[in-house]
Amino acid sequence: MAFDFSVPGPTGATPFSIPAGTSIIFVGSNGGGKTRLAVEIENQLQLRAHRISAHRALSLNPLVQKTNQEIALKGLRTGHAHEGAFLGNRVGSRWHGDMATAMLNDFDFLLQSLFAEQTNKTLETHRRVRAGDTSQPELTSFERLADIWQRLIPHRVLEITGDDIRVRGAGVHTAYSAKALSDGERSVFYMIGQVLAADADTLLIFDEPELHIHRSIMAKLWDELESARPDCAFVFITHDLEFAASRIAQKFLIRDYIPETGWTIEPVPDETGFDEEITTLILGSRRPVLFVEGRRTSLDNAIYRCCYPEWTVIPRGSCEEVIHSVVTMRANAKLTRVTCAGIVDSDDYSEGEITYLSTLGVAVLPVSEIENLLLLPDVGAKIAEHEGYTGDTLDDRLQALRVAVMASVTPELAEIAAARYCRRRIDRTLKKIDLSAAQSIAEIAADYAAKTGALDVAAIGAEALARISTAVSSQDIVALAKYYDNKGLMALVARHLKNTNLSEFEMWLTRVLRNNIVPELTQALRQVLPQIKPR
Repeated sequence: MAFDFSVPGPTGATPFSIPAGTSIIFVGSNGGGKTRLAVEIENQLQLRAHRISAHRALSLNPLVQKTNQEIALKGLRTGHAHEGAFLGNRVGSRWHGDMATAMLNDFDFLLQSLFAEQTNKTLETHRRVRAGDTSQPELTSFERLADIWQRLIPHRVLEITGDDIRVRGAGVHTAYSAKALSDGERSVFYMIGQVLAADADTLLIFDEPELHIHRSIMAKLWDELESARPDCAFVFITHDLEFAASRIAQKFLIRDYIPETGWTIEPVPDETGFDEEITTLILGSRRPVLFVEGRRTSLDNAIYRCCYPEWTVIPRGSCEEVIHSVVTMRANAKLTRVTCAGIVDSDDYSEGEITYLSTLGVAVLPVSEIENLLLLPDVGAKIAEHEGYTGDTLDDRLQALRVAVMASVTPELAEIAAARYCRRRIDRTLKKIDLSAAQSIAEIAADYAAKTGALDVAAIGAEALARISTAVSSQDIVALAKYYDNKGLMALVARHLKNTNLSEFEMWLTRVLRNNIVPELTQALRQVLPQIKPR
């Protein structure tokens, strides 16, 4: 049986139908109306829906007072643990009058229902055995919970009795009370219990299902739970793009929410040229998208996000991936309403190449890699000034850095840097070769030879080495920053401008950029970075 509901929006209501055994994911940013959407779905389906709020208390008390199973389930469904409890009690008792923001505190009801179900099932099994029925007994929900738990967290063993829950480490004989479980472990226990305790034919709505749960078991947990309840359907409402991308489900993006008109929702499209996580991030962005080199955890990301605050910065790894992302996004009809651009390291691009990249929407840094921005005198001066250096003392610091940097460029390191440049040029050339017109092996060989023959690796390397040597001999640190890539230079910046080591310097730099603690440094970086405007 399917679960049908509709979501009001500015152009009318959007219908949704979720068959039992399937799931749907709504992804939205903080403040985007995710929780109110969960409330809307819950209200439409009434007691056929069971919602787990993002604001949930996870206090596990295994010695909770034991009670009647029906009464406990009434408490779990409506918040009102009495025989006469009904749907009308849910707003006041379960949600305390505020369905969107109230703290959900139903762990006791969950445990009471599980203990009562265990008692009833074991008593029924006992009676059947006494009557001579030796058929396989039905597993209790506690037994199923412990079984799923063991597959997820094998180093913790649950010991559930008729009135207590204790835990012991694998291979350890001494057990301790389950109330001492970590937040993540209690959250796993709670989620498993909620799913197993749900009525048949229920739509389970989980607001921020990823809370407190380690990513290493996230996908496996929800695989287990969806498999355990094929009679139910699941709605996940999240802002976690990685979680959303990990699930096989219908996926929708909450673009906007206005209380008077409702939600603007659209499906996450397939075949955009990006994975689901990036596609969802692009579609959900209310700002233009800037693709950059580097990784999400890198200093690159902190610099770009600080200096381009009006853009959504998405690291894409290599320069080729940045260029491909910009071209793909601008050519994709499903994504063209979102503006995008890209920035790549200089990599000694020629003027012609820089001009061509600009026609694609890709700008080029003035330095070989973004860390080299810190070598530029206008940028380095702001770091030194923040440390209290002024006048001649400031000039001495910058000069000491210049001397140290130049002295660090040994002939061996210059040769290695030139070799890296050769490899990049060869790689770029090979990626541009199109052999599709060749119809035979001989034609392919001839075409390949012709297109690679002009690549004089020795001359390219000599030219790169000459540029580095000229920068060193003339003590031109700006030119060196453009042509020489060596991440070890950051350690010299840390020592000479901030009197610290590389690790401490990177942490400090990331912190001040993320929080704009040194606005003069931010402004200096913006002055030397490419000026990019949304098209």
